[in-house]
Amino acid sequence: MGAIAVGVAGGTGSGKTTLTRSLLERFGNNSTVLFMDNYYKAHVGKTFDERAATNFDAPEAFDIDLLHDHIRTLKAGTAIDSPLYNFTDHNRSDETLTIDPTPVLIVEGILLLAEPKLCELLDIRLYVDTDADVRILRRIRRDVVERGRSLESVEAQYLETVKPMHELYVEPSKRKADLIIPDGGYNLVALDMIIHRISREI
Repeated sequence: MGAIAVGVAGGTGSGKTTLTRSLLERFGNNSTVLFMDNYYKAHVGKTFDERAATNFDAPEAFDIDLLHDHIRTLKAGTAIDSPLYNFTDHNRSDETLTIDPTPVLIVEGILLLAEPKLCELLDIRLYVDTDADVRILRRIRRDVVERGRSLESVEAQYLETVKPMHELYVEPSKRKADLIIPDGGYNLVALDMIIHRISREI
């Protein structure tokens, strides 16, 4: 029997990672995760400034075909070598991460439900829904503290690409979700329901 694939989607800073971590903690060695962010396309031959100017919130920024192939391969019971992305350098790393198949495969990403070919591989589709003010504050904290970005660059990117792409692609994609979850991993009632459903499947 193949793995059950659980998709966790939602806007930037919505709480996707908190929900993902809660599921990983619950299912332990029976679970693994693929982060859609690691499937940004490589920017061969581009300067740092050219890479930094990329619209990272549009579907074409991602290697959807490779992510689709890796989800399908893991569900079939075969390990994959996931790419890794360097967010400080705005480019794909030379290193990869070997991911072994497990009964529960969690796939996390902002545009996960906006891509039909990815949607069809997901057995459970979750959308984390969080107020825009909370999301932007979380993004600022993450990008400035964890990724070494300047406040000015985070503000410019949010206004130029993040917010417009959220409204165009991410927000409408929640109609594809099986369950819309306010507050992500902090919503204990929803978390309990999800864990029960996954446990029943495996």
